[in-house]
Amino acid sequence: QVQLVESGGGLVQAGGSLRLSCAASGRTFSSYAVGWFRQAPGKERDFVAAMPWSGDITRYADSVKGRFTISRDNAKNTVYLQMNSLKPEDTAAYYCAASGRALYGTTWYNSGYYDYWGQGTQVTVSS
Repeated sequence: QVQLVESGGGLVQAGGSLRLSCAASGRTFSSYAVGWFRQAPGKERDFVAAMPWSGDITRYADSVKGRFTISRDNAKNTVYLQMNSLKPEDTAAYYCAASGRALYGTTWYNSGYYDYWGQGTQVTVSS
């Protein structure tokens, strides 16, 4: 079992930055792939970024490439999402997720392949 708790959300002006954190419990967390998804009101939950337990590759949605960076510290059981150059369209609830599966290809982007989810943290970007 893995439990995930996000933090770091808030209100920021366009062009600003935020760093989200996701603290995980569970001794085997370091073996899980991790991802960030977001969901705006009235919209589906969309993929943002992900990386495997090894941290040797990363996956990003086109809309955040070059602005967001996912990272993890397995020693601290924590995953981060550094968000720079924020835009109003980045406004959403952000969710951390973990997967115990061998993700590949398009499964990285599919929320159905992630087994554990946090409760979400709200990010609001004002124009």
